[in-house]
Amino acid sequence: MEFLTSFFSGPVPVEAYLAVSLIMFFAGVYGFLTRKSMLMILVSIELMLNAADINFVAFNRYLYPGQFEGFYFTLFTIAIAACETAVAIAIIINIYRNLTSVEVGNLDQMKE
Repeated sequence: MEFLTSFFSGPVPVEAYLAVSLIMFFAGVYGFLTRKSMLMILVSIELMLNAADINFVAFNRYLYPGQFEGFYFTLFTIAIAACETAVAIAIIINIYRNLTSVEVGNLDQMKE
């Protein structure tokens, strides 16, 4: 038990942040490639963007601890992702009004 308390009492290593980011990113890639719903694809893209944000903050914290460029870049990325999500949801709502479905396979009906 003494080993666990000494193991968890220090600072979190950068490898832990990278491992979490890697798992999140590949979960997003898997969701993007396997899901058929446009909303789930959008969630998967957001998961990949959040994984990149974790990398920005982790590398900034460990490489340049006194500076905040990684944090500012992450805030900028979050703002861009929010705008992208708003536009994507508006497009998905219009597709749902026309087709009454948000499945990617039904989009070829829009050609008419």
